[in-house]
Amino acid sequence: MNRLSDMQLLVDAADLSSLSAAGRRAGLSPAAASACLQRVETQLGARLFERTTRELRLTDEGRIYIASCRTAIDTMREAELAVRSGTAGVSGTLRVSAPSDLGRNLLVHILDSFMHLHPEVRVVLTLSDSLSRFVPDDIDVAIRVGPLENSDLVARHLADSWRVVCASPACIATHGMPGQPEDLADLPTLVLTTNAGPRNEWRLGDTVVRVRRYHECTDSEVIRTWAVLGHGFAYRQLWAVTADVREGRLVLVNAPAWSGPSPIHAMYHPNVFQPPRVRRFVDFLHAEFARRLSAQPGDVTGFSTTG
Repeated sequence: MNRLSDMQLLVDAADLSSLSAAGRRAGLSPAAASACLQRVETQLGARLFERTTRELRLTDEGRIYIASCRTAIDTMREAELAVRSGTAGVSGTLRVSAPSDLGRNLLVHILDSFMHLHPEVRVVLTLSDSLSRFVPDDIDVAIRVGPLENSDLVARHLADSWRVVCASPACIATHGMPGQPEDLADLPTLVLTTNAGPRNEWRLGDTVVRVRRYHECTDSEVIRTWAVLGHGFAYRQLWAVTADVREGRLVLVNAPAWSGPSPIHAMYHPNVFQPPRVRRFVDFLHAEFARRLSAQPGDVTGFSTTG
């Protein structure tokens, strides 16, 4: 138990950026908190914090050790919860990252169900349209769409999604329905821009088209809104435009012939021991994505994002 108390003190010091503040939280004097840190560093043979009169900053070794401390503390809390409740309850903080489109249209509803099932789990969700394949150390589960690069991360396939070309009825009435993928090259289009640049190469069936006349934005929701307003053809994930297609605000263009599957993976660090909440969440994701993404591009009536 002394080891767990030491771990909690170090985690608090990292979170508060202050060893004395962490000591006060634990009821320790500054001298006692400093002695605890020195004892742990001596046992490990490594410096965990860079300390100055103005700041406390984790070293590379400290980041590795503190991440393991968090896992150990959360696992103990989950075990205590399970014993007290008589169930296999899970608790602790679950840090998840995902693309914005997926987060707004699918993941928010999946997390809602998960939080109802596991009310002791605290969720920290990060959404961005510029997420890389890299998974930071402070993320438990990263959901990524598209082909994966080689890495040391564990990747569990959740489902396949579909990218589709869509446009508003007004846009199609003005510019016509493209008959060949190459027709899109000179039609007005809408392109999402990420850290890697504009995504203006669209794979339509067996053809890759580089669109040339496009508005671009770093926010995928703006791209969807521009498409609804008639400003061009967009190449979006089916889950992001399903409601608009159902309501007639957008029309799928040559689906499913121009549509292609995109794999969705849950990625996480290959720790020997994963906290129960992470294992439970990844299993839950797998079941929910398989259920919600079973429809094909031409069957949006059977496609579920919120159910």
